[in-house]
Amino acid sequence: MGSKLKMGQTGPPPMKSDRIYINPGEEDQMEISGFRPHKLKTAVVWFFIIITVGLLRLFFYWLPHLFIKATHSRCSLAAATTVLLKDQYKQWFKSKICTMITRDGGASIDPLNPNKAISYNSSNQKSNLQAAHGENKINYFITKKVKYIWDPERDEFIRLKGLEKDNPCSYFYQLKGLSYEDQQRRHVLYGLNSIRVHVTPIIKIFFKEVISPFYVFQLFSMCVWYADDYELYASCIVFISTVSIIITIYQTRKMQRALRNTISGSTIVSVCRGNEEYEDISSEDLVPGDIIEVPRRGCFMQCDAVLISGNCIVNESMLTGESVPITKTPLPNPQLARDQKENMFDIKQHTRHMLFCGTNVIQTRYYGNQKVKAVVVRTGFLTAKGELVRAILYPKPVDFKFNRDSYWFVGVLAFIASLGFIYTIVLMVQDGEQAGDIVLRSLDLITITVPPALPAALTVGIVFAQHRLKKGQIFCISPRGINICGTLNVVCFDKTGTLTEDGMKMQSVVPSPNGRFEEEVKDMSRLKHNLLISAMATCHSLTIIDGSIMGDPLDLIMFEAIDWVLEEPGEEETRFDMMVPTIVHPRIRNNLNSTKGDNRQPMGEDIGVVRQFTFSSSLQRMSVITRTLSANNFDLFVKGSPEMITSLSKPETVPADFQEMLMTYTQHGYRVIALAWKPLPQKLNYVKVQRITREQVEKDLNFLGLLVMENCLKPETTPVIQMLREAAIRNIMVTGDNMLTAMSVARECCMVDRTDRIIVVQAYPPQDGKAGPQVEFMYADEREKKVEEVMSVDGQYNIQIDMENQRFHFAVTGKSWAVIRQFFPDMLAKIVVRGTIFARMGPDQKAQLVECLQALGYYVGMCGDGANDCGALKTAHTGISLSEAEASVASPFTSKNPTIECVPNVIREGRAALVTSFGIFKYMACYSLTQFVSVLLLYWIGANLTDPEFLFIDLFTLTTLSVTFGRTEPFAELVKEPPPISLLAPGPILSIILQTAIQTAAQVYCFLDVQRQPWFEKFIDHDDYDYTSYENSAVFFISSFQYIILAVAFSKGAPFRKTIFSNYFFLINLIVCTAGAVWITVYPPTGLADLMEVKTFPSVPYSLVYIGIAVVNFLLSVMLEMFLMDNTSVREKCREKVKHCLPSSQFKYAAIEQEIAGNPSWPPVSPSAVNLALAFQRLDSAHHVPKDLNPATKKEILDELIEETDMEAQSVKSLSQATTDTRSIKSLNGVTLANTGHTENATASYPQRQLSAESGDYYAQPLLKSDSEIRFQKGETSVDDNGKFMTTL
Repeated sequence: MGSKLKMGQTGPPPMKSDRIYINPGEEDQMEISGFRPHKLKTAVVWFFIIITVGLLRLFFYWLPHLFIKATHSRCSLAAATTVLLKDQYKQWFKSKICTMITRDGGASIDPLNPNKAISYNSSNQKSNLQAAHGENKINYFITKKVKYIWDPERDEFIRLKGLEKDNPCSYFYQLKGLSYEDQQRRHVLYGLNSIRVHVTPIIKIFFKEVISPFYVFQLFSMCVWYADDYELYASCIVFISTVSIIITIYQTRKMQRALRNTISGSTIVSVCRGNEEYEDISSEDLVPGDIIEVPRRGCFMQCDAVLISGNCIVNESMLTGESVPITKTPLPNPQLARDQKENMFDIKQHTRHMLFCGTNVIQTRYYGNQKVKAVVVRTGFLTAKGELVRAILYPKPVDFKFNRDSYWFVGVLAFIASLGFIYTIVLMVQDGEQAGDIVLRSLDLITITVPPALPAALTVGIVFAQHRLKKGQIFCISPRGINICGTLNVVCFDKTGTLTEDGMKMQSVVPSPNGRFEEEVKDMSRLKHNLLISAMATCHSLTIIDGSIMGDPLDLIMFEAIDWVLEEPGEEETRFDMMVPTIVHPRIRNNLNSTKGDNRQPMGEDIGVVRQFTFSSSLQRMSVITRTLSANNFDLFVKGSPEMITSLSKPETVPADFQEMLMTYTQHGYRVIALAWKPLPQKLNYVKVQRITREQVEKDLNFLGLLVMENCLKPETTPVIQMLREAAIRNIMVTGDNMLTAMSVARECCMVDRTDRIIVVQAYPPQDGKAGPQVEFMYADEREKKVEEVMSVDGQYNIQIDMENQRFHFAVTGKSWAVIRQFFPDMLAKIVVRGTIFARMGPDQKAQLVECLQALGYYVGMCGDGANDCGALKTAHTGISLSEAEASVASPFTSKNPTIECVPNVIREGRAALVTSFGIFKYMACYSLTQFVSVLLLYWIGANLTDPEFLFIDLFTLTTLSVTFGRTEPFAELVKEPPPISLLAPGPILSIILQTAIQTAAQVYCFLDVQRQPWFEKFIDHDDYDYTSYENSAVFFISSFQYIILAVAFSKGAPFRKTIFSNYFFLINLIVCTAGAVWITVYPPTGLADLMEVKTFPSVPYSLVYIGIAVVNFLLSVMLEMFLMDNTSVREKCREKVKHCLPSSQFKYAAIEQEIAGNPSWPPVSPSAVNLALAFQRLDSAHHVPKDLNPATKKEILDELIEETDMEAQSVKSLSQATTDTRSIKSLNGVTLANTGHTENATASYPQRQLSAESGDYYAQPLLKSDSEIRFQKGETSVDDNGKFMTTL
């Protein structure tokens, strides 16, 4: 069965050929149908609405898509006036088609012309709108806050997009800014750049609540009760419902206002109008294509924009929950590199160049007098922040089996009510009752059988669970998902920062100066390899914020280990005159020319970082271009995963024992980073360095060595993993780290037992048509047993051998995952069922893994702390983000305590809430059926329960017990037995049937027994609704105890909740209710009896018999639940019977487990040994496809840049006759580098080096950064275009 499961299909469901879709293949994929009004259909519908006194219209209000289908006729989308949309969750949406008239001062706008408006013309990729030819009317509709535009060429509606699709990177550098007129044209199309959350008026919320099905049924019930003269009870229900509606209105308004205040906001931005002319406008007026200036001192972004000049330090915690500052760099400009292949802009690939709406730009860096500029890409609800707000406004429905079953069960109760309805009519007709009385009694029975308070009661456990989670520093933005937490049977964990500490400890550095590894260096002060030290000092993204160095923890530890100093431009305005690079230098300088205690002046060891290629998880590396003060060329330093760095390095510089050395550390759980270096051509100047793309320089590297860090497990990790395993909850590690490191951590934290085998699954893509895709299995344990399987696409194995009956775990890398998912989808199900370690997984692959687990029937939890986990956190049934923020939009749950201890806490609370919901549902169902039986018995004699009796049962007993029922806290331990998730399972159904039978038997006995007493007086039916009688008293007395008994019976304790004795409120409530019932039954005062309208028994001993009957009833009900319903062996037998009768009810993952267990020859193994290091090297080689397919081309590009540099350098000497400039260039510590009249700082004095033989009058020292043409006179220090200090003599 498992082998036939196709797991390659994830995301939205497959499209049907006979349907029309919008957003095909995307998460927001929806079916769309066009309709236009039909007069005859409309007239007929309104006729029946009038006939039914508006009830049909109310029905259509609940199901508006049916109203459209009933009053409209289906038509083509081109002719439609209304569209119906159905998403993948079977939710319906209705939208009116509107017409947009684009005019500008009476002149029509041609939407096909991108210079005038953005269009959806597929032939012009820079446009987003396609209107009818020769017309200026644009049809559109809005659903879920997104606008869809009609494209007559493609004959379909297309989602309005910004500039994020189908635009080359160079396009953004061609933009010069929109004129006011162009901006207004686009404003018509895109609307305000505002994420507005509408705060619904109170009156509207009120009416929406009142006409909801729950309150309509309440209203119906109250009308019946008032008509039947149950004024007191009906008035109490009116009061309770009114209070409930007021609370709902208050909470709704409060949440809407909080959301609006959190996300709304506008500011003044400086926008370019062309020719470098800027004007200040409101951020609400921004449109895609605008060029904005990012303020020097930072701001909160009000749109999504791509950076085209300058750098930005950004805090994206609002989006990712990760508060580590991120450096954003300008989008690569292919135009600066000739013959460079044009890359299409993609937000996912270029996220390091994007400034997202809602994120905080802390500070900016820029060059000279240049502005930090960005191009607006998306506005309003199209932005990343807008998408998150839309996810809050239109959440993914909680498709939980308990919720689905509850609707079925309510339907069953309604069916029972219909039987009672018929019984009442027949009985009362036979008694000759009046028609009005028959209708009232029949309808009254319906209000009893279907409890109106059921939806409110089901939320009690969730409310208390959310409160307890909040006290435990776990915040929840989706309370409806708490019940699902109790069903989790798989939890995926990120490794770094989740299972292991955020911070790492520097273990050692392993230099490799000449293609050979040297002895590891643990004391960084003894590290003598200058290039390796330079790499550690510069290849990072650290920055200074508020006087402190901040950034990625790994970078911070690496930099602090070498004890260097990082300097950046200060906050003084004078230091913003130009972009001074980040400078690093040793804390103790070794330059002989420096005076003791004077570390102000840049010396020969100072290194300036002039260009940074930020870290990319897909590329698995980052790099920087630097300039050492004493050097005459730029250097490139690269840091990244060992596999990636070695693939980019010259083979002769990589030690032959690289894989063995790597395994030495990774097998013991160390985090290993590789470093490499490359000198850039001497004649490559600063300006040209800014034009080079990373693909041009990140190749032919010189391998420098390995950086080894110890990433210790958090002390809470191992106990939590063991706890989850003991509870039969699968643990899966999904990380971006090295495979061997991940396996070591999995062993260390007991995710994999020491005796379990780990089988590494390696998948090889097709190799240039020579060989098809292959899958290979091998042991990763110390025995180094190899399990190799060369598999063809038809699924045939070449080698098979029996395995020992040992538990094994699959370990898969992201590369192999991609190949298996593409070429071997049949195998993917087995890999997922037995997979425990998934290493080198990208963000999308993490989400794919979660989707595959869900497709197999698992309830999946995901716990992570980084931006790479956001997709998986949102996809999982329960996402838990470890973040300092109180609420992270990245996941439903956020733990401020950054350990995985929150996972069992959430599961425990979920289990307690789920069991509480089960108990309350069964309690409410049995309460309704018990009262249903009471009323049927009394109807037999023409009587009924009195109004005060109903009030005592429903308010005093039922309401209070339902509230305190859910206060019981979760059990301290997690057990293997999962809580029930289906109300339609044999257990719950049998429980309700047997409990109802016990209550019915007791009531029938009392009803009949009281009639045999010598003092019994037969009830005589009167028309004054006086139901006082011994039959009434007998049924009321025993039923009063039964509601208390049922509350105790269904209030389950261990193994999911604590005992009821720990719930003091519930215990006191039980005592009070029981005391009240005993008091009324045995010897009530005359005043109380008259108030309750009960006829007391003249014999106290007979009244005590009812106490005895209640005790027997209690014992039977409690024993039924304890010894039959909660009996594990009984449940297992029932489950096996169901599985045997209904094989399809078995979860897919269980069937696959059985298939794997029943086939010991899979996966096929080979007794031959294998070198794990060589195997990983072979995998890397198979997956490494050089990005530089034509090295000569890029070499020519570099040569052309150098030639341009030579031509510009020839004009250096002529600059000596230039006029004096009044500007000065300062270093970070205030030393003047180019002094043109300022005397407060001394001119830099450096050891000088002659520039060339022909220019003996000039001496040069490399500048860290400058792109300015500085003119100078003799005796002054300046700089040329090659980035060198020039001093005239």
